[in-house]
Amino acid sequence: MARLHSRKKGRSGSTRPAQLEKPVWIERSAEEVEAEVIKLAKKGFTKSQIGLHLRDTYGVPLVKVITGKKISQILEENELRDPLPEDLTNLIKKALNLRSHLENNKKDLEAKKGLNRIESKIYRLLKYYKNKGVIAKDFKYDSEKVRTLVAK
Repeated sequence: MARLHSRKKGRSGSTRPAQLEKPVWIERSAEEVEAEVIKLAKKGFTKSQIGLHLRDTYGVPLVKVITGKKISQILEENELRDPLPEDLTNLIKKALNLRSHLENNKKDLEAKKGLNRIESKIYRLLKYYKNKGVIAKDFKYDSEKVRTLVAK
């Protein structure tokens, strides 16, 4: 199936590890990995950045294989959960950057079109997350109000 706005067929960037059991080369225990996840989250890393850091630095292919819990479960247990999902936060940051660009460049019509596309993606994601119960049903996207949620 083609992408919504680019008419291209996307390809996934990476594949998950084939084995869902703890590899023999990992020397870290589940408690050490959990402590590292908490430490990175307190530094301001997102869930995907935490996973990449653990993979690249410590050779941890999947946190769930070692700890039995996903990164998001570990963060929820330690009350470090973000107010918005990560994909929605990234889209909102992109829209805010584009809005600031349009304040300086009012005649940039392609940027206006890009902003419309990004915001339509935001609205679709909000509808999905509201139906799933991840976000409150009365949550409204307003670029000025959301700026405070996303700012870090």
